[in-house]
Amino acid sequence: MAEEVKQKRVLMGRLDHGDDLLNSLTALCKEHDVQLGKVTAIGAVQKAKLEYYNQWNKQYEESELPKPLEITSLVGNVSIKDGEPVVHAHVNLADSDGNTYGGHLAEGTIIFATEYIIEVYEGAILKRQFDGVTGLPLWR
Repeated sequence: MAEEVKQKRVLMGRLDHGDDLLNSLTALCKEHDVQLGKVTAIGAVQKAKLEYYNQWNKQYEESELPKPLEITSLVGNVSIKDGEPVVHAHVNLADSDGNTYGGHLAEGTIIFATEYIIEVYEGAILKRQFDGVTGLPLWR
């Protein structure tokens, strides 16, 4: 599967201290009618919640990191699920000792300071639908 898309516009900004990172990115996409795009961000969080998809039992496993962390990389995409824009992002985080953590960005990751870039594309809208083989909502 491959769809050709073109960059339409770019949104850049800063997210609010104390807000939920995933919910803030999703709200921006809804507010600016982003249905197809790429999300990147850098900054820091007060605490994080990550998920890991267990391929054997087809369930997400959560881990909480209740400490300040740097966002060394956040990359994701925007598509449509159940008629609404949804942000699917993975994040790498580092602590003060240089230990790194990574996974699927989950609700409960609280912003200290975050700067984002959202590239908005035009073209075929990718919709997420349940995939029986993986158990995941994948692009169709």
